[in-house]
Order: sequence, then structure tokens, then C-alpha cells
Amino acid sequence: MNIVEQLSEEFKLKQEYSQNIINLLDEGCTIPFIARYRKEMHGSCDDQILREFSDRLNYLRNLQKRKEEVENSIKEQEKWTDELEVALLNAKTLTEVEDIYRPYKPKRKTRASVAIAKGLEPLADIIQTQQTKDNLLSLAADYISEEKEVKTAEEALAGAKDIVAERVSDDAELRKTMRALLKEHATIKTTLLEKEGNAVYEMYAEHEEAVKSIPSHRILAINRGEKEDCLKVEIVLDEDFAKAEIEKAYIIENSTTKEIMQEIIADSYKRLLFPSLQNECRTELTDFASEQAIKMFEVNLRPLLLQSPLKNNVIMGFDPGYRMGCKVAIIDAHGEVLDTAVVYPTPPFNKTEEALIKLKALVEKHKVDIVAVGNGTASKESEIFICELIKHISRPLNYAMVNEAGASVYSASKLGAQEFPDFDVNLRSAVSIARRLQDPLAELIKIDVKSIGVGQYQHDMPQNRLTEVLTGVVEDCVNSVGVDLNTASPSLLSYVSGLNVSIAKNIVEYRKEIEHFTSREQLLKVKKLGPKAYEQCAGFLRIVGGENVLDNTAVHPESYQSAQKLLKLFNLSDNDVKDGNLETLSSLVKLKGEDAVAKEIGVGVPTLIDMVKELTKPGRDIREDMPKPVLRAELLSLENLKEGMVIKGTVRNVIDFGAFVDIGVHQDGLVHISQISNKYIKHPSDVLKVGEQLNVKVLSVDVAKKRIQLTIKDCPQND
Repeated sequence: MNIVEQLSEEFKLKQEYSQNIINLLDEGCTIPFIARYRKEMHGSCDDQILREFSDRLNYLRNLQKRKEEVENSIKEQEKWTDELEVALLNAKTLTEVEDIYRPYKPKRKTRASVAIAKGLEPLADIIQTQQTKDNLLSLAADYISEEKEVKTAEEALAGAKDIVAERVSDDAELRKTMRALLKEHATIKTTLLEKEGNAVYEMYAEHEEAVKSIPSHRILAINRGEKEDCLKVEIVLDEDFAKAEIEKAYIIENSTTKEIMQEIIADSYKRLLFPSLQNECRTELTDFASEQAIKMFEVNLRPLLLQSPLKNNVIMGFDPGYRMGCKVAIIDAHGEVLDTAVVYPTPPFNKTEEALIKLKALVEKHKVDIVAVGNGTASKESEIFICELIKHISRPLNYAMVNEAGASVYSASKLGAQEFPDFDVNLRSAVSIARRLQDPLAELIKIDVKSIGVGQYQHDMPQNRLTEVLTGVVEDCVNSVGVDLNTASPSLLSYVSGLNVSIAKNIVEYRKEIEHFTSREQLLKVKKLGPKAYEQCAGFLRIVGGENVLDNTAVHPESYQSAQKLLKLFNLSDNDVKDGNLETLSSLVKLKGEDAVAKEIGVGVPTLIDMVKELTKPGRDIREDMPKPVLRAELLSLENLKEGMVIKGTVRNVIDFGAFVDIGVHQDGLVHISQISNKYIKHPSDVLKVGEQLNVKVLSVDVAKKRIQLTIKDCPQND
């Protein structure tokens, strides 16, 4: 198998590009670095394509390794043939390889292995070839042996039948055929078991659905129901139909042993083949559903992390609560805590007046611009209180509801304790809520991403795979935004290309020693940060107001000379970059010709294009183009909602059957997939993404159950 050729074909890449990507990965280059700074070597693939390429490369290498292991094992048994060599060479999946190996794989004790040990294989060959005209019991009598514990002809015949049954079950081509049959014609059937508290699975009481079309979220729901002993789950396939397919491969018409072969096939199917394939089918369905759910989590997480920050604002974080009161933390424009407080405007205390006086004083003292209200317990009462507070404030003051999923996890974490050792756990939550509004990316990366709450069934996923994918998303987001070297926390720095937790801590320690970085080159003085790590990380770290204006851009130090040549080519200088006088640079480059300019300054065209963007807007934050958080000053309640009302909302979560939209009434509304578009869409994520702001129309409101049904269809400004 030529891996380079196969990857090139699958990803529609030149073989040269595929080989370059493989070489870069093997050299230890990170995906963000390859995506950003080696575009000429791979044809400008984005980070998501490169991660898929890397995953596929690992799979193909594991496949190649497994093929070699299987070949060596069969050769050791002296059973290697030209047919096996061809079959293994043509195997495209690990499943196919295991099918080929199955007859030769050392097994635990089985009925067939016992029969083989008793010397009954020749009799099994006679039955399977279906050529004999002799009576089988007469032939079986020749195998009676006291030494081998074969007492009767019937016992010998039964043992031989067991051998043939296992051979049928181990037939690689047959398993491939039957696997396809299951995928196309089988159903998954569920039955509700008698158990207290299983009403949540009522819809699966007597449910049957085609394997080929069952959606991933139902697979995961069924799996959870089975795990909780609420559901009995089985794969159903018409047995006669299945056996007929096997008989096509094994039965010779008009043979004298046809009937016994039919018995063997029935036994093999029921006892060996179907149970094995059923388990395989369930595993495959689960793997598919898990990958879909992980993909959904990935799709939702990216825009959540890349939400537009509310920079240069003093923010009050308000963590709602009942018995323990509401915790308050005020942060400055840089995220530093200015003040904290605890107020009790909610039940059972209802000290509203006291809380108003206290918070009014804090707002005026610190010139608070925005209140970030957590959306958890007591958030409705808290929102009512904040709206009342706004009426008592003379300066402009707005509030925003902030998703506090995972805030408690951070508050109780080792990291939370390290950041605020003297703070109560709930006060840490208030700080986190405020910082989530100020800079979502910098704050959310401190939390285990599985706790952020933008997926489905995340606790049922293969945790290693989920962590791997989500860590990749965080890395891509952090590196695409860039990190301020002089203000970033160790948590944020640890996600920068080429860095890890240990080096991130060393950077912060060195920063304390020198007060602040003035040059990217100073990174080379950080303990354990060698030339390779510097190559990988330097372009993603920014220095505002440093010695070199290029240090505040995504231009890599390896391209500084080329950047200077570019400026000189058009009679420009570093001062022009600092002063923002390069609006015409892009048009000047195009006028002279991108290919000609790139050649003259010694870079590829993709690198030149990136360089021009960075020089035109040094220090730019790609998140500035994202929708801003919805700020409110007035309250809207569930009871205020009326059918037909059109409201602006923010997409909070996209799932397989629709999307949940925050419309400012504490309870998110559901836009079912059928209400997203007048056109057919395969999946809600094809149209919607987390953080997107749009108009929605209220279809129905159930105040008692706190359910809101919304539609996007025909809403103004969404067409």
C-alpha cells in the first residue's frame, strides 16, 4: 500500500503536498504551524483538513502495521498462501484484515477447536466439499477413538459439523457479504423494561428502526437506555433471508450432504455468525454516532471560543444564587479583579433594597459598563434585580446573560485555587462569568471543554477521542487569534503551537523576572524553550509596543527579512506599519503582480498575501468581525412571549434535531430542524452556528413546562 498515493487521492492533493505534510508531521511540527507557515508546501490546506489528514495517516499506518503482524503470524503457522497475500494486499480496512486473520487467529477453547484436537478435520472436509456418496455415519465410524475421546459415530459427526460451522463463520468473504446485508436490511429494535423511573425512554417502548437510517442521537439515547437497564436492544434480520444468502455460497445443488450442510449453516448463523455480526453492527453504530456527536461538539465549540470579546470595559460578574446569596466580582479592562461583594436580593432573604444600595455604590465607584449575569440557578430573579438596578444608575449600564456552564468546575479546580487562593469558590465563579464576557477564549480554555455544554451525550463518548478532537479545536482557535505574550495566563500559553504546560509556566516566570517581553527573541532565554519550540510558537505570540513592530503581527520571525524587503520595495518603513498607513499596500502588490513581488522578496504567494494582511492591520484580532454579545437594559419574561412575536436571539447549541436559541427569557427556545429553512437541509449545522445572532418567530410557549418552540422560516432579515 502506497500511503502517499492513497492520501493524495482521498484528499485531492498533489503527491508532493501529501509527502510534505507527512514529513512536517514526522518532524514534530504542529497543525497550527503547518497550516499558517508552510502553505506553499501543502497548497494552503486549512487546519481542519490537516487534522483529518493526520488522523487518516495514523489509521493507514496502523493498518499497514497490522497487515505485517497478520502476515508474520500466518507465516509462523506455515499456512501462508498466494491467495492470502492478495487478499491482505487488497484489504482496505482493519475490519477486513481481521476477517482474513480470523481463521488463523489463536482462539480460546471452542467446540470446533476441541473437534480438531480429536482429529475430525478430514471428516469435516468431506462434509464441506459435499462430494461423497457414502453414508456419513458410516464414514464417521472410522473416527471413533478411545484415545481421542470420540466414543460414537454420532459424536464424531457432531464434532465435524462444529468444525464446518466455525469455518463458515470465519469466512472473510462471507462476513463481508453478511455485514453489507445487515447494514442494508437489518433493523434495531428496542423494548422498554419494567423499571422505576424509566419514563424518559417511553418513546422507545416498542420502537424499531432501520439500521441504515437511524440518526446518531437516537443511537446514543438507546445506548444510554440500555446501559441504565431501561431498554432491551437487539438487531433484527430475517433469518431465512440471511441463511439463503449463506447457502448461495456453500450449498451444492443435488449433493448428498445438502441437508446436513443446511443444518450446519443454520447452526453457524444462529450460534456464531449473527451474534458476532450483531455485536459488530452495534459497535459500528456507536462509533459512527460518537464521531457524529464529537463532530457536533467540535462544530459548536469553535464559534463559542471565537466569540467577539468586549474589550476596554469594566464588567461586573454576577453569579446568581438563593441560600448562599449572589456573588459579585468587578474586573477592570484587563481582567484584574477590582472588588467583590455578596448580596441577597433573591429568596429566601429578598434584601433587594440593601443589594441595590450596595451595588449602585460599586457601579459608580468603579464606573462599571456591563453586568454579566450567569444563567444558572436563580438567574431569572437575578435578571429582574439587575434590570431594577439599571433604573437606579445615572451612567450607561447594560447587562448580558452569560452561559455559566463549567464555571463551577473551574471554581473548584486546582487552577481556580491557584489564581484566587483567598476567594470563596462562588466568588471565583463570579470572576469567571465576568471574564467570559470580556474575553471568552482566554477564560473558557481554563475549563475542561467537555463541561462547556455545547454538545450531546459528551459523557458517553470515547473520552480519549473527545479530548483529542476538542484539544485540537482549542489549539486552532488560540493560534488563529494569537496570544499577547505579556498578559497571557499559563493556561492560554499552553495551547500555543509548540508549547506545553511546563514551558508555559516557565514563560510566565521569566516574564516576571524581566517585567515584560520587548522582543520575540527573548523567548529563546526561557528554560526548556529550544529552537524547535521557538520556530513553532513565535509567530503566534504577540508583543504590543515592542522593539520590532513585526512582533505584534502574525509574520513569523523567519520572514522578517522578506517583510522588510516588501516595505522597502514600495518605499515604506516600520513607522508606516505603526501608524497604520498601509491601506494601499494590497493594491500596490496586485498592481506589480503577486508572483513577481513574492519572487523578489523570497517567499511564496500565500505567505506574501498573509504578510500584507498583517502589515496592513498589525495587532488585529480576527474575533472583531464576529457578532457582539447581545446587551440588554430591559427584561423580557417567558410570560411576555406571544405566538407570532419576532425576537432577536443568539444560537447557543446546535444539535442533530435542531438548535437552541437564547432569546433573553432565561429558557432557551428550540428551533426544530424542520423550522430552520424552507429548503431541505441535511443537518442544522449546515445553516446555523453557535454565537450567530438572528431573528426568530415564536411558534408556541408552554409556560408550565418552560418550553418555547421557535421558527426561523420567513423571519424578516433572515432571508
